[in-house]
Amino acid sequence: MKALVIDGSTTLGFVLADEQTPNSLAALEAIENGTPTCVPAHWCVEVANGLIMAERRKRASQADITEALNLVAALPVAADDETARRAGSDTAALARQYGLTIYDAAYLELAMRRGASLATTDNALAKAAKAAGVTLFP
Repeated sequence: MKALVIDGSTTLGFVLADEQTPNSLAALEAIENGTPTCVPAHWCVEVANGLIMAERRKRASQADITEALNLVAALPVAADDETARRAGSDTAALARQYGLTIYDAAYLELAMRRGASLATTDNALAKAAKAAGVTLFP
């Protein structure tokens, strides 16, 4: 498989029991099996925020969230160092073109730039990726 970009929704989908989907679990399996995986620089903060929100909403215990944070930190993913430099140009253009948040547009921009598949459970991002010619995982 070519490279993979995973977004926050997919990541939360394999670490939060109430958000698990077959696609998110397949993405985790691909990562664990050595598929080169990259993320925009904000991914770790976005995922950590989603996990803390799940804890606050009593969807998971503090122990569960601590375990999930440790699992995410141990994933063999590469944070992209160009995300910030492209935020005001390529990424902003994609956000405008497809009506995305700048955060979601960063995943799309990274997948396009790297020629990678995109793993997302976000409908708007998936629709934009299809329109932009980006392959969706799986």
